[in-house]
Amino acid sequence: NSLPEYIASLTQATQTPWPPYERMGVKVAGDYRQLNANVLQIENEYYTSMRPKQPPRGNEKPVEALRRRGVQYVELRSVDINPLEPLSVTASQLRFLEAFLLFCLLQESPPLDAEERRMIDDNQMAAALQGRDPALVLQRRREPAVRLRDWAVEILGCLQPISELLDSGESGRPYAAALTEQCEVLADPERTPSARMLAVMRASGQNFFRCAQHLSEQHRAYFQARPLPEERTRFFTEAAQRSLREQAEIEAADEVSFDEFLRDYFAQS
Repeated sequence: NSLPEYIASLTQATQTPWPPYERMGVKVAGDYRQLNANVLQIENEYYTSMRPKQPPRGNEKPVEALRRRGVQYVELRSVDINPLEPLSVTASQLRFLEAFLLFCLLQESPPLDAEERRMIDDNQMAAALQGRDPALVLQRRREPAVRLRDWAVEILGCLQPISELLDSGESGRPYAAALTEQCEVLADPERTPSARMLAVMRASGQNFFRCAQHLSEQHRAYFQARPLPEERTRFFTEAAQRSLREQAEIEAADEVSFDEFLRDYFAQS
């Protein structure tokens, strides 16, 4: 419900021992089996739909970076890549996500309690497993259950003024076009990425693994046929060389054992 609450709960998870992990042991016969025996060993093990992020400085713990400098960006973890696109996402899809995230930021949102958290988890699982079922019904706190499609129509309607605002100063109204595209996909489920993927699989007679492999090979050929300009190639080459030099410098400057490093890292506060 707030950044301090997020930091506190994540800190608790990384500091609370978990009996099954304790039985495994941490360092056994000189070898590390795990970094510690807590519920979460480090904050990055926490997988959720969205994570607030602040790039750490040096060996700074993620929660300390958030505590000291706040949220720089949010990381979306429930958005699948689009295997039908060479870049796995289109500019239109990114614009739609931008408008949707602004909606999430601006929409009135009372604090979550345990019951609503459970309902959200159940809805997410139902959408993941049965999202193509037009009759799928989702739960809403203090409101009647609603079909997934009807709820989506409601949210898309809320995105219209946000898209119009984002289009201010833009040529071609790209955010409105991105919203229209998603409205059309909602009206015609055969245009969804999942339906398109199933159609490709049926046409090719391949299972998902083989079909995805074939698409990956096509995407590789797509990029190989479009070599980077010399300037960009030089940029990435120099960046790689610089990274290797910095790695060597860091390793050469090591003066403590891994045991000491780990103790100091977890002692941050």
